[in-house]
Amino acid sequence: MTAVANSTFTAAQFNTYVRDNLNETAPAKATAAGSYFVGAGVNSIAERRAVTGADLTLGTTTSTTFTNLSGTSVGPSVTLETGPACLVIVRCAAENSGTGSARMAYDISGAHSQAAADNRGMHISGVASANIGTGDVTLMSPITPGTNTFTAKYRVSSGTGSFSSRRIIVIPF
Repeated sequence: MTAVANSTFTAAQFNTYVRDNLNETAPAKATAAGSYFVGAGVNSIAERRAVTGADLTLGTTTSTTFTNLSGTSVGPSVTLETGPACLVIVRCAAENSGTGSARMAYDISGAHSQAAADNRGMHISGVASANIGTGDVTLMSPITPGTNTFTAKYRVSSGTGSFSSRRIIVIPF
């Protein structure tokens, strides 16, 4: 609609050209506190929320391939709706009984599938019996948009790895 001086602006025109347009803004589309919007395509937005998971218990492994820890629950893990990219943050306190490494990474399942890998996680190396807090931030791109689950996995190069205060945070785009 093009407004013309001294013309009548009807309720129907107001609803169509003002109210309905305001209902298409990000604040009007928000469904939860703390959410944010990302471009989902041409003239399209999607609401996203960062999700965090934590397991503060102690778990151990002697596996040299990524696995779940013994003596504790799986993970931590988070499930959320992602776009084609996300920021993944992992952190924990780790130690190794010998001089080998202790590593925490994550696998992805759901719309996207990817195994845990050394280049997407944290590690300590060569420090026997030193409980060290460390973390890693990775931009995962591209990933398949949809519902995805990110689950922390663990491994050592030798010895026994101990992991506590484990956290994973995923910020989808």
